[in-house]
Amino acid sequence: MKILAFAGSTSSTSINRELVKSVLKSFQDDEINLIDLNDYDMPVFSVDREKKGFPNEAHQFLKVIEECDVIICSLAEHNRSYSAAFKNVFDWASRINVKVFQNKPMLLMSTSPGGYGGGNVMNTAKTFFPQFGADIKETFSLPKFYENFDTESGIINPEMRDELNNKIENFKQQTKS
Repeated sequence: MKILAFAGSTSSTSINRELVKSVLKSFQDDEINLIDLNDYDMPVFSVDREKKGFPNEAHQFLKVIEECDVIICSLAEHNRSYSAAFKNVFDWASRINVKVFQNKPMLLMSTSPGGYGGGNVMNTAKTFFPQFGADIKETFSLPKFYENFDTESGIINPEMRDELNNKIENFKQQTKS
């Protein structure tokens, strides 16, 4: 299985990237393409800029989605919504192909330092991503990242770790070729 994985953040210390990397340890037999949104830096989307053409990075983002079998992502929450960096990549890509996620099965996650675990961005994505071609199979939100996660061990809260492991197994079962 070819997995496209990313965090919806450009932070060099992204906790969402740490969550994605931890989850990818459960997919060691698969081909993994962990991308960095910093590699898809584009001008802020506007219809005026769109008239001048689409950035190559938008086409590249769509191509990595096209080449994968499944998507694993964890969205950063900024002011109760997507990070500006992710939203910009998403906006440009959606103008080329409204079905950005190309009907690929998705494991959608979020985390944050606070107790809601990125719940606002998660709820937004669960509502809107299917309209843009995401086949969301499982979701997981990790609250209080710094209390519940260790970079060596992953999720240290036993109940949350079990919940995520069950969701990963369900995701694998639903996406077997």
